[in-house]
Formats: sequence, C-alpha cells, structure tokens
Amino acid sequence: MTALAPADRERRLAEALRRLHAYLAREGLRVTRQRDAILAAFLDQGAHVSVEELYHGLRAEHPSIGHATVYRSMSVFVAAGVAKERRFHDGRVRYEPGFDVAHHDHLVCVACGDIQEFEDPTIEQLQEEIAGRRGFAVEYHRLELYGRCKRCQGG
Repeated sequence: MTALAPADRERRLAEALRRLHAYLAREGLRVTRQRDAILAAFLDQGAHVSVEELYHGLRAEHPSIGHATVYRSMSVFVAAGVAKERRFHDGRVRYEPGFDVAHHDHLVCVACGDIQEFEDPTIEQLQEEIAGRRGFAVEYHRLELYGRCKRCQGG
C-alpha cells in the first residue's frame, strides 16, 4: 500500500473516525482517546499489520496503551468496518484498512513473509466469467498466491 499525501491521510482518518464513532454510538460503546490513537496508528501503518506490530509501534508515543487494548480495539475496528482481518499462510492475524481501498489480491512470500498487493483486471474479468457460466453470483472473493519473492529467490 502506498503512502498517502498528508491531506489524503487526514481525510481518511477523519472518515475512519466518523465511521468508528457512529458504530460505537449504535452499539452503546464509549469513544476513547486510546481507540482514536490506535486507529490513527493503524491507518499510518498501511496494510498487513499484526496486533503485535501495531502495539510495538504505539508504545513509544502512548506507553499507557496495553497490548490487550490494541487487540480489543482491532476487533472493534473490524466490526465497525474500518479494518479487515486477514489470515495468511503463517496463521497470524493481520489487518488492513476496511474502506476507501480498491479491491486487490496478494502475493505472499512463504520465506520472508513479505506481502505484496496487486490488481489485475484480466483476473477479475475471468473470475466473473467463470462464475457467470456456472450461474454463480459472486459477492466477494480473495486471491492469495504463495511462493518466494525475488529477494528470497536470490534475485
């Protein structure tokens, strides 16, 4: 995921906070500064971040935020639609933004764990054609290709 320009980052954070706060209000949950800080840090990380990575990134600026708070917050973010939970080959749960992100697929290196996002309209079209020929209405899909990245191939 590419880094956002500061104005785009602020827009995305404002929209994520709006969505999160609306969800919290509907569910009767409190808005907290800690959740807001975790959400901002999560969005700054980009994609494919684990709770552990997010927690370690937050510790310097927010030493009062505990691991359990980050874990619970990510579950709330998924329920609110501002994050998506992903599980790749290593079984670790990783998160990526859940809105304002174009559909994409993943290349996952089984050696170093690198995850690369890609989009390919030909693949998307082929999937729709295959489903259509079989009378299947696709609601969503995931495509993950596992192998070794160029670096791990020695190239």
